[in-house]
This record gives sequence, structure tokens and C-alpha cells, in this order.
Amino acid sequence: MALSCMRCSAGAGNGAGSVRRGAPPAALSLVRCGLRGPAAAVGCRVAAAATAAAAKAVKGAMDAGVENAVRSVAPSKVENGSPSEITVDDFEDLISLSENDESTVTITVVGASGDLAKKKIFPALFALYYEDCLPKHFTIFGYARSKMTDTELRNMVSRTLTCRIDKRENCNEKMEEFLKRCFYHSGQYDSEEHFRDLDKKLKQHEGSRVSNRLFYLSIPPNIFLDVVKCASISASSVNGWTRVIVEKPFGRDSDSSAALTRGLKQYLLEDQIFRIDHYLGKELVENLSVLRFSNLVFEPLWSRQYIRNVQLIFSEDFGTEGRGGYFDRYGIIRDIMQNHLLQILAIFAMETPISLEAEDIRNEKVKVLRSMKPLQLEDVVIGQYKSHTKGGTTYPAYTDDKTVPKNSLTPTFAAAALFINNARWDGVPFLMKAGKALHTKGAEIRVQFRHVPGILYKRSFGTDLDTSTNELVIHVQPDEAIYLKINNKIPGLGMRLDRSKLNLHYAARYSKEIPDAYERLLLDAIEGERRLFIRSDELDAAWELFTPLLKELEEKRIAPELYPYGSRGPVGAHYLAAKYNVRWGDLTTEHKA
Repeated sequence: MALSCMRCSAGAGNGAGSVRRGAPPAALSLVRCGLRGPAAAVGCRVAAAATAAAAKAVKGAMDAGVENAVRSVAPSKVENGSPSEITVDDFEDLISLSENDESTVTITVVGASGDLAKKKIFPALFALYYEDCLPKHFTIFGYARSKMTDTELRNMVSRTLTCRIDKRENCNEKMEEFLKRCFYHSGQYDSEEHFRDLDKKLKQHEGSRVSNRLFYLSIPPNIFLDVVKCASISASSVNGWTRVIVEKPFGRDSDSSAALTRGLKQYLLEDQIFRIDHYLGKELVENLSVLRFSNLVFEPLWSRQYIRNVQLIFSEDFGTEGRGGYFDRYGIIRDIMQNHLLQILAIFAMETPISLEAEDIRNEKVKVLRSMKPLQLEDVVIGQYKSHTKGGTTYPAYTDDKTVPKNSLTPTFAAAALFINNARWDGVPFLMKAGKALHTKGAEIRVQFRHVPGILYKRSFGTDLDTSTNELVIHVQPDEAIYLKINNKIPGLGMRLDRSKLNLHYAARYSKEIPDAYERLLLDAIEGERRLFIRSDELDAAWELFTPLLKELEEKRIAPELYPYGSRGPVGAHYLAAKYNVRWGDLTTEHKA
């Protein structure tokens, strides 16, 4: 099989091949991981008909592009237009053929000498290799302008690699094997000639196998199009697939984002473009739909009838730390709210998709974004951290960063109230908050439920009914957890109540290390799974929501409210929440253990 990790081997007992997560149980097995050769050129998706009743599904699969692969093992049945005559044996012959005619995957990290590549991408690729999740035949190339040898790249990469906690016995051996698969090519990002030279090197490693190529653009957005043009013209696969992972930011507003999309589509099809938002690969974000759609206790409550407000909170306890030049061009709204938090909101609020297929899920997310009320300036608070001395240590202001203009008005903090104009969520405030240099580091989703009507125990809670509100908290990072706050009687003869937590603390419940988000997303891109990547119309809808607000903030030169480094943020954020009769749930000390 092309992939032998848990994700692909889980369905090994279900017929002709492995079943990718989310595949429906039926007489039809979805083979996605285990095909090579002819099947690789059509995305490794072939349906194996177990009964004649599945003939219609087989014909649909053929119409979708599998026909050429089937033709190689059952040409007469394809030519005669008789899909009902195609048997399981025919598909088993195809699988056998694909096993013998193996493909290879080459992952080219463009911008290989940068921090993202060193700290995230190469470690994630090694983790996938360590877990046996990469294809049997794979090669990794680093591409950048820096002059470097293969040995120097391997030395650089080796300093960032770590092994899984539960499999350390062969760590050094695995590292050596992985590094032998890593190579480097130096070149300019806008040179077709240099990419042709890269193509020659790739072909040397690919040999006669079907070549599949994945380019990861770990580079500034202003050179995306140069690289895509050169890679498309000079280094695309001629007999397999070519895919490109694009890192945020996807523009600064609607116009620049649309221009970027048009530029990419000059050289790539939409299904070749994988716009990555690494927050979508985080374990607790991916678990959102599982929590909601597979637990009957939650889905009936997931509406305006029972939910009073939803809070999406992101905080960092450090400032820009030398990255101010980049950050000052975008600010916290573009950097965090318009992508990470808005994507989480869309997944949280979407209607039940008709299936777990990528397009069905992304269709529902787009519906949420298009249903949202335009953001108003009065529903937004912005802030910027200032210098603060604590415990004898002085922490710098944002404008103390040498890469930031002294008169910068770029917000390092923002809070906003958003609303979804549909039947499920009408009137429910979705409060977003994101900031740098705050008192804590974390990301979480808080669902505050409505007060119990006619509460019998109001004497125990007094006039402040908020103290008795049920709250579901999904702690995305760090220290992943899901807990539900309930009211409970304290043991004893009296009637005293307190708030307790029903707590799923991941570190205590699961011994397995949680994969990094980049591992999941890289594996999805290799497999052609687009569910956790952003579609172009989804991106358009997100920018349409935030662009008018950003334009107004910049044209009116709205000054951000200053807040001390290491504090809880601007006071204005509390007034914004109070405007909708809400208290920020993260401002009380909580212990999940």
C-alpha cells in the first residue's frame, strides 16, 4: 500500500482496499490509499463493486475519471459501455497492476531555509515518515535562494527533528533514513531555468515511476505567483498529479485576494490549490464536527434556543519579537481573526453536511459565511500593547520593535461581535477576541448556554444568574481538553451548590501524542483530501465580511486603545461584551485537571 499508517490501514478488512476516514459503510469500498500506477493519475480513487446493485456507483466512478484506469484491466467492458459487467475481480486486477507499477511522491519545500520550513514543515514530514504514513517511494527537496549543499540541508533539518514519545527505540535509525531522502536545490524564485534544473533532479530520483509532485510554498505572498508560474511551466509532473500548498496570508482584502486567486488559476486548477490554515488541522478543531454530529446530547442544543453566546478566543503571551515588519502590514485582524477564528466559527455553526466529502463540508461553511451580518465599527474594539514593567523586568511596547514604524496604528488586539442571519443562529452573538502580549497563551471555544427559566435554586446563586450558567469549553491549545460546567450539590446535609466540570482532559485520557496540525494537513494534501483546506469561494466570502471594516479602520485612522504588555487586554473589550450582556469566559482562573 502507498500508505501504511493507521489512517490507511484502518479499513484493511473491508474488501479490496483501505477505507479513508469518513467513508460510508456500503457494498462499495472506497479505495483511496492503496493504488498506484494508472490509478494515481486519477487521484487514487476507485470503487470496487461487491454486487451488481453497485453498478450505478461504478459507472459514476468511471464518469469521474476512473475510466482510464479500468480500461487497463477490462478494456472490452469499457468500450462496450457495460459497467454492470465489471466485477470485483477486475478491480482486484487493477489494484494488483497498480501495486506493480508503483508511483513516487516528491515534496518540494519552496523557501526551505525559512523558519516555517525548519520549525514546522520538515519536522511534520519526519513525523509522518516515523509513523509510516508516507508512500514507499518519496523524496523531499528543499528549494531556496540560499546556497546550500545536500549535507548542509540535512544538518539544518536534523536539528529540528524529534521522535514520537512512544516510539523512541529506533529514533536515530529513522532520522538517518529520513535525511537520506532529503535533497537541496538552490535557485531564484522567478527563474524558469532554475526550476527546469530542479525538474531534472526530480526526474533522476523518480526514475520510470509515475511521478506525483507536491510543492509547499513557505515563502512571502508577494512571490507566490512567480513560483507557481515557474513550477507549473518547468517542474510539473507529466504523468501524475501536481499540487501546490499555499500558506496564508491570502491577500490583504477582497481585491488583493481575488487577484491572487486569478493569478494562481492561470497556471493551476482549483483542485490543485491547497490553501492551508493550520488551525483547521488541530485535533480539537477537527473534533468539532464529531462532537456535534455524533453525540445526540449536543445537536438538539446547538441553536439560538439554548445557546446564549459563543466565544472564540486566541491569545499569545508574547509580542512580535522581531517579526514586526511582517505583522505591521497585516495586523491581528488579518493575521488571526479573518482566517483562524472565522474558520472555526464556520465549522461550529454550519448545518449538517450531506456527507463527509470535502465539497459537502465546504459548501456548508460557505453558507455560514454568506449568512453573516456585515461587521460594524461599533461592534469592534482594537488595541495595541504598550511597555510595562513587572517584577523588575521591563517589557517593550509594540512600537519599540525596530521593524515597526513609531507612529504605527496597527492593532495587536481586536475583539468583535459577529452575527449569523439564519434561523438557527439569529440574534446569538459570536464574540471573537485575539491578541498578542496578553496574560496567557491559548486558544479556546466557549459556548455559554441560556439561564434555566424559573430556576428553583436561585437562593443558592443569588441575583447573578451567570454564576449558574452551563458552559461547554473546548480548549484547542495548549493542554487540549473538553469540559462542561454544570451545577452540582456539595455532599453534606445542607443544600449548598457549586459549579463542577465534566472533564475530558486529553493528556489524562489518551496516552498517544497528539499530532501537529501540519502533519495532518500535509498527509491530506498528499492523499488529495481537501476537507481541511480553503476553497476560493470560501475565501471570497471571508474577505467580503472583513474588508469593509478594515478599510474603514485604515481610512479613518482609528487609534487603538493601549493596554499594558502582559495584561488582559483593553478595557473596551469588556464593554463590548457587556453591550450584549456577556462576560468573557477566559478571564477567570480555571483548572482543568
